[in-house]
Amino acid sequence: MTTGPVRTLVRLTVANRVSVAYLAVVAVVVAKAAADSLAAADGPDQEFAWLWPPLVTFPAFPLVSALGRTAWDTAAPDWFFVGMIVVSALLQALALGALREAVLARQRRAIHSP
Repeated sequence: MTTGPVRTLVRLTVANRVSVAYLAVVAVVVAKAAADSLAAADGPDQEFAWLWPPLVTFPAFPLVSALGRTAWDTAAPDWFFVGMIVVSALLQALALGALREAVLARQRRAIHSP
């Protein structure tokens, strides 16, 4: 029985341990940034609160950000920035899920080969 492409993408993105652990780390970092920016509403540290979420999603964030900047000018709203972080995290989770699947398939072939 074959699975459809949507089901495969969902399975690779959110239905394995590696992707879920990565998405949990990103969620914790985003929650911490939101709490820090609310706690330091007028302080100088508010600007640095949202430094970590793009760094956690780094390999995908510059690409998503570049695509987003072409659709929106430099004055993009805050929800757009958070949306880019979410899309970057989902792309990274998909890549981690695909990597995990490839490693497990290679191990299965090595075990079952004569």
